[in-house]
Amino acid sequence: MANADITANVEEEAPAKKSKKGLLIGLVGALLLGGGGFYATYAGLIGGNPAPEAEEDPIVDVQDLPAVSFVELDPLVISLGSNARNRHLRFRASLEVEPAYEDDVIKLKPRVIDVLNAYLRAVDTAMLEDPHSLVKLRAQMLRRIQLVTGEGRVRNLLILEFVLN
Repeated sequence: MANADITANVEEEAPAKKSKKGLLIGLVGALLLGGGGFYATYAGLIGGNPAPEAEEDPIVDVQDLPAVSFVELDPLVISLGSNARNRHLRFRASLEVEPAYEDDVIKLKPRVIDVLNAYLRAVDTAMLEDPHSLVKLRAQMLRRIQLVTGEGRVRNLLILEFVLN
């Protein structure tokens, strides 16, 4: 009998395999609660103001645009100096002018084109190729145009095309 008692004790002491049923139920419950919490927060049921269904668009105070006219300049094709190896610059621009002086600027277009042609022909090719120098070129051209047309007539120079080929 002693042997029977020893074998009975050994069988009782062997660890029983634990069931993973509780872990699986806990995991499914956590996923369901997490998904439900996400939906409630996303839908605005918890922790936020729910979006009203029939909200009127707020009236936006829009300012009137200033009076402006545009005078389109003729496209220019400028041959770059002898060291440019037969390269050309295609340039097209528009002038933003005061509406009261639009006719005056249109009459002075040949002078404006002459000033732009002379200036762009004199500019170094390296400066024309640098993309950062376009702002400087634009400012220089605008100043020359304002000198030709008179102060207060031309507000801005809009470059529509600037292509080196």
